[in-house]
Amino acid sequence: MWQSPSHRHNRTSGERKRVTVLGAGIAGLVAAYELERLGQCDVEILEGSRDVGGRIRTHRFLPQEQGSPLAELGAMRIPVTHQRTLNYIAKLGLLDRVREFRTLYSDDGAYIAVAGGHTRVRDVPDHLVREFGRRLGEHTYTERTLLFGAWLKASMDAIAPREFRAGLDDVLSTALLDAVERIDLGPYLCGTKRNRFELHSVFADHPHLRDACGASAHRFLDDVLNETSGTLVRLQGGMDTLARALAARIQGPVRLGHEVRGIEVRDDGVAVHVHNGVQTVEWNCDHVLCTLPLTVLRHMPLTGFDEDKLDTIRNTEYWPATKIAFHCREPFWEADGIASGASYTGGVARQTYYLPEEGDPALGAVLLASYTIGADAQALSAMGDGDRAAEVLADVSAMHPQLCRPGMVLGTVEQVWGEDRWSRGAATVRWRQNQEEQETQRQAAARPQGRLFFAGEHCSTMPAWIEGAIESAVDAVHEICWYEVPARPADAPALCEEGKSA
Repeated sequence: MWQSPSHRHNRTSGERKRVTVLGAGIAGLVAAYELERLGQCDVEILEGSRDVGGRIRTHRFLPQEQGSPLAELGAMRIPVTHQRTLNYIAKLGLLDRVREFRTLYSDDGAYIAVAGGHTRVRDVPDHLVREFGRRLGEHTYTERTLLFGAWLKASMDAIAPREFRAGLDDVLSTALLDAVERIDLGPYLCGTKRNRFELHSVFADHPHLRDACGASAHRFLDDVLNETSGTLVRLQGGMDTLARALAARIQGPVRLGHEVRGIEVRDDGVAVHVHNGVQTVEWNCDHVLCTLPLTVLRHMPLTGFDEDKLDTIRNTEYWPATKIAFHCREPFWEADGIASGASYTGGVARQTYYLPEEGDPALGAVLLASYTIGADAQALSAMGDGDRAAEVLADVSAMHPQLCRPGMVLGTVEQVWGEDRWSRGAATVRWRQNQEEQETQRQAAARPQGRLFFAGEHCSTMPAWIEGAIESAVDAVHEICWYEVPARPADAPALCEEGKSA
C-alpha cells in the first residue's frame, strides 16, 4: 500500500500534537474547532462523503433558486434545554436564524389516527379518554388524570416503533397515574379548548413522576417528552447552516471524498487506510479522533483494538430511520385549517410534518410526509424506491386527499438512513436500558485505543441529538489535550460545556 509522504511523521517531545479527525459531522467539526482554538494541535478532517454535516442533511428541492423549499432529512429540531447546541449557534452568529419548531399535535387542526379514520387534535380528547378508560378497566381516576394518561399514550404511540409499543405499559403504570392524581394539572392544560397537556412541563415540574415509569423506560420517556415539547427550535434556512458555519471556522484542511477503509492502532500512533477516490493510501497519524458511527466501523478492518472494544463496535444497537418529503405546488394544509405542527397517520407514514414556508411562495411548499424509526422504517425501506413513496402518498392521502390533485406533488425525496453508506443507521438507541446500563455502554463506546479516540452521539449521554454529538466532542478534546500527562495540573484551563475556556 502506498504511503502519503506528507503523513509520515512521529510526534517528538514538545512538538504540537497533530490530530486527524475522521468524519465531518457535528462531533468531528466541533472537536476540530475546539482543538484549534486551544492552540495545542494542528488538525485535519477526513470525510468520506462530498459534504459536511453527517446526519444533519438539508435537502433543497430547487437548489439553483433563491429561497428554495427545503426538507430536513436528518436532525430537524433542538430542545431549548440543549444549551451546548444553543451556545454554538450563538458563538457562530446564527441566533438570528433561530425559529420555533412546531411538533406533533401542537396544532389543533392537525390530525390523529383513531379507530375508523382520522380526527382533529382539538376534537380527539373525548375519544382518547374513553379508549384509555376502557384499557384501564375498573378505576377511580379523575377525568384530568385520564386525559393526561391518554395524551401520554397517544404521544408514545406516534413516536415508538412497532417493536417498542408493546412495552408501553411499563411507562403508563398505575403507579404513574396514582402520582398524577395528586397533582394539580390545571396549569398545564393547553390548546384552544384547553384539552391537551404540555407533558414536558408536567414531568419537568414534578420529577418524581419519572420514578413511577420504570427505570428501563427513562431514556424513551425523555425522548418522547423532548419530541413533543412546546419549546423546540430550528434554524431558518436549514439546519445544515450550523455545520457549514463550523466548517468555515476550521483552519486546517477538511478533505472531502476521503473514505476511511481501515484503522490500525500502533504503539506510536494510528495508521488510517483512506480511499481518496483514486487509490487507497495509508496515513500514519500522531493522534486520531474517530467520529464515524460504529455501524460503519464494524464493516472495515480494525487492527490493534482490544476484544472488549471490538465487541462494543459489533453489538451497539442503532435504529434505522426513514424520511420521505413531497415538494408540493402549494401549502394545501393551510386551507384545511393547519398552520404547522404534525399529524399522526396511524399507517406506514406514521408522523407527517407541515413545514414552514421560508422562501418564495411561488416555488411551492414542503410536506415531510413520513418520518419513521425502527421496524416501521425497515418496513418502508424494504419496499424499494418507487413503491415506498407511493405507499406513503396513499397513507397520507387518507388524511389529505388534496395530495391526489393533478400537479400537487412536484417532487419527492427519500432518506433511508439504515441503508445510507456513511451512517448505516440513524442513531444509537438506549430505550431499553436503565441508567447504569446506559452509562456502561457510553463509556465502552468512548474508551480510547492507544492514540485513537472516539466521539459522536453514540459516545454521549444524549444519543440521537446534536447535543450528544457536541458533548462527546468536548469530552474527546479533553482526552486528547491531556493524553500522556500523568496528572492534570490544578491550574490547567478547562473547556466549559459550551466549548469555551473556563
